[in-house]
Amino acid sequence: MSTNTHDTTEAAAPDGEPVLHVEDLRVSYGQVQALRGIDVTVGEGEIVGLIGPNGAGKTTFANTVSGFLPYEGTARYRGDEVAEVGQSDLVERGVIHCTEKRDLFGFMTVEENLKLGAYRRGEEARDERLEFVYDLFPRLVERRNQNARTMSGGEQQMLAIGRALMGDPELLVLDEPTIGLAPVILEDISEGIERIMAEDPITIVLTEQNVTFALNHADRLTLLENGEAVKTGSPEELRGDDYIRDSYLGG
Repeated sequence: MSTNTHDTTEAAAPDGEPVLHVEDLRVSYGQVQALRGIDVTVGEGEIVGLIGPNGAGKTTFANTVSGFLPYEGTARYRGDEVAEVGQSDLVERGVIHCTEKRDLFGFMTVEENLKLGAYRRGEEARDERLEFVYDLFPRLVERRNQNARTMSGGEQQMLAIGRALMGDPELLVLDEPTIGLAPVILEDISEGIERIMAEDPITIVLTEQNVTFALNHADRLTLLENGEAVKTGSPEELRGDDYIRDSYLGG
């Protein structure tokens, strides 16, 4: 197996002011340092992936840039420091976080959950987004009157992504969207992301343990291990990297 050379050369960072700019980001839980000087830049309409094993710091990164955690270093959304904007105002400005836990309202129906995602939009815009989400995930149409808690895990994940999209995000933070999904659901979500980017492109931060899924969708990726960025590059570069291939793609 190849050794990890901690190659963090930035691959083709976007021109112009980025949607999200993170530099020397450090986050600690007490004495435990969860992120150790992470640099990530996300341009308009890009999907930037953070990959790595469980415990690498991916969810911590997602929670931090969404305004949930204190940090040291720089994390700017559209030029403004995340910590100074605050979590509620970030949502108002289009930062929508689809969490690893999904955070659905289990005793509410699919359609009620979706409509809650558009609470900051008018009724006409809400109905347009609802039509968009149902077209994207037809399975949700079949379940529209079903309580969220009675759905399968994969259907709940579709609902969580759909609810995030109802907010018409400018930056969508997708935290571990494929955990535990059956292949058929994984394919549905994969096709959904492809359609979003083809028809109504948005900017996405994608965190994933499923390295193959991230390589198939991201424009650029950063590998996190133990809170550090150890590899950064395009999907083509990382597919050809011996360490990535041996450690995460099965050789």
